[in-house]
Amino acid sequence: MDSDAVAKAFVEHYYSTFDANRAALANLYQDASMLTFEGHKIMGSQNIVAKLTALPFHQCQHLITTVDSQPSGPAGGMLVFVSGNLQLSGEQHPLRFSQMFHLMPTPQGSFYVLNDIFRLNYA
Repeated sequence: MDSDAVAKAFVEHYYSTFDANRAALANLYQDASMLTFEGHKIMGSQNIVAKLTALPFHQCQHLITTVDSQPSGPAGGMLVFVSGNLQLSGEQHPLRFSQMFHLMPTPQGSFYVLNDIFRLNYA
């Protein structure tokens, strides 16, 4: 498995889906998934998607700066660390962010997000 290629494909899919239709991210999470969003822990696919769809902006665009990845553990998992800018509709200046994903393989040969940590980076 080429972790860099998988990470790049995942990141492109995740952020294009987030920017177009956040509710469609539900199939990337499972009941055991956890999101830590700005320090608040949210467990389970339904709760994670509820949090993401309730964010106080409707349109945004993620502009990715870096993607780093590493294989993780004997089960075939992968760590993906992303940094970039988040441009909100109607805002002049983008927000800097960092996000870490712990991806785990599915029996079907794809990946789901077991852990997701998101932080805005204030300068």
